[in-house]
Amino acid sequence: MSTDPAARVARFRALHRAAGAFVMPNPWDAGSARALAGLGFLALATSSGASAGVLGRRDGQVSRDEALAHARLIVQSTDLPVSADLEKGFGDDPDTVSQTLALAGETGLAGASIEDASGDPSHPIFDFSLAVERIAAAAEAVRRLPVPLVLTARTENFLHGRADLDDTIRRLQAFEKAGAEVLFAPGLPDLAAVRAVCQAVSAPVNFMAGIKGKSFSVPELEQAGVKRVSVASSFYRAAMAALRDAATEVRDHGSFGYLDRI
Repeated sequence: MSTDPAARVARFRALHRAAGAFVMPNPWDAGSARALAGLGFLALATSSGASAGVLGRRDGQVSRDEALAHARLIVQSTDLPVSADLEKGFGDDPDTVSQTLALAGETGLAGASIEDASGDPSHPIFDFSLAVERIAAAAEAVRRLPVPLVLTARTENFLHGRADLDDTIRRLQAFEKAGAEVLFAPGLPDLAAVRAVCQAVSAPVNFMAGIKGKSFSVPELEQAGVKRVSVASSFYRAAMAALRDAATEVRDHGSFGYLDRI
């Protein structure tokens, strides 16, 4: 397949138009990206949590330059379309979000997401009007790119203690009108909520697996109307759990039984 950015974007958009749901896993480095590509996945996405973990940091502690460098590394490791988790756009104001999308367009990415989480514990979700302005600015920046990316808009209500489905749907509907091509509400509590979101919007919906008790099967999600499924940092956490178990065995027992499992 071609590694031309325009061809990658075209393939990515085609996945969203095709019948059924597709899984877009989240590698954390070039090696994991190549492994996932080798397993037959058709698109990849970065994870802000996983990319921070690779640097020994917590989610939200990676700079824009570091995030874009990480995205470029994933892009260059395979010929698959890649969508980047750009968090809140690395700034509160719409102009900064616009600048971030302009820079993202230089990396070879096929898509990018912008969320409405502010990073401020006292006010974790941007006010509705500002959240919509930020997505509108992102959409305008994407349209100006030589190869427009697939813009995903995220509302983070359910990840920040705001279990308000009506407001979540209101935000997603406004984000769609502002120009987002894919919509995303991570942390939805059940399939009924997933179905309500999918029925309330026209754009494809991304579901985030990776939360215990809130990660439903792909057939269930497809039946609810989901088009795209990502796994956030859960593959990275699974890899780190395997590392912990192997290292604990060696430390505590001096044995290497983990070799029989790889």
